[in-house]
Amino acid sequence: MATATTDDVQVLGRLLLVGAQIAREKGIAEQGYRLVNNCNEYGGQSVYHLHVHLLAGRRLQWPPG
Repeated sequence: MATATTDDVQVLGRLLLVGAQIAREKGIAEQGYRLVNNCNEYGGQSVYHLHVHLLAGRRLQWPPG
C-alpha cells in the first residue's frame, strides 16, 4: 500500500471487494467486520506485500490495539 499509485486502483478495489465477498460467504457480513492493511514495520507488516486481514467474530474496539 505504501507504494501504491493510481495505476493500482483496479487491484486495490478488487482486494476490498473480495474481502467483502468472503465476509458474506462466511456469514459474518451482517454483524460486521474490519478489513485491515498493514504498511511497513511500524504498521505491523512483517512480510512486505499487499494483502488485507479480515477481522470478525467479536465486537471490535476503537481505537484498535
